[in-house]
Amino acid sequence: MAAKKQIVRVAKIQLIGGQAKPGPALASIGINMGEFTKQFNDKTKNRNGEVVPCVITAFNDKSFTFITKTSPVSVMLKKAAKVETAGKNQLTDQVATITKSQALEIAKYKLVDLNAYDEEAALRMVAGTAKQMGIKIEGVDLAPKKTAKGNK
Repeated sequence: MAAKKQIVRVAKIQLIGGQAKPGPALASIGINMGEFTKQFNDKTKNRNGEVVPCVITAFNDKSFTFITKTSPVSVMLKKAAKVETAGKNQLTDQVATITKSQALEIAKYKLVDLNAYDEEAALRMVAGTAKQMGIKIEGVDLAPKKTAKGNK
């Protein structure tokens, strides 16, 4: 009777699309690093150079499965704003400004990985991250929405 596969570990890591290499981050997961990097690089060759979050499920027989996610909002905001680093203090540092259409494009791209119901909610999440980074989005107000009962 064959032994049943058991999940040993679920790991979340971020790699560069199309450029994964065996290393300490993969060694600690306990999978066949050569096979993983080959599969990952094949799957992400169209996202070459982007940061690609990945969820790896490792099994007791050294086999694995993995899924890739969309790039982090912070990385996409820095790319849209054409800045290297975010502001260190959100209250005093404003490093860049992007348009609402750029932010909406990021929100649409990230919608599959966010727990948002629609593009407007996703846009508010992107705007919140941008505010923390010192990036202003033209035409987006982060004030709480008024409800029928009013805010408390």
